[in-house]
Amino acid sequence: MQDTFTEITPQQAWEMMQNEDAVLVDIRDAVRFSYSRPQGAFHLTNQSYGTFLDEYDYDEPIIVSCYHGVSSRNTAQFLVEQGFERVYSVKGGFEGWVRAALPIEQGY
Repeated sequence: MQDTFTEITPQQAWEMMQNEDAVLVDIRDAVRFSYSRPQGAFHLTNQSYGTFLDEYDYDEPIIVSCYHGVSSRNTAQFLVEQGFERVYSVKGGFEGWVRAALPIEQGY
C-alpha cells in the first residue's frame, strides 16, 4: 500500500477513467462545479464524503481534481490516510483538463 498519492496529467486521468473505471472527484466549490466539470466527475465536499464512502471502495482508483492542481494534493493525501490504496492528483486541475480539450459537462 502506498503512503502517498501520484500526480498524473489530465490525459492520464481520462484514460484511467475509460480503461480502469477510475473515479474522478472534483473538489471545487458548488458554483464552479455546477457550471462545468470533467465528464463523469463526482462532486466531493465535506457534505458528500459519506456518500462517496458508500459508493466507492478503498481499492478503486480515485483521481482528485481542483482548480489548478494544488488543493487536490491535500485532498489526495487525506484519502490515502483514510485507507484508499490508489489515489491520484490531476496536474493543472480543471484548468489543465480544459486546456487538454477533454470532455466536460455543463449545468446540472
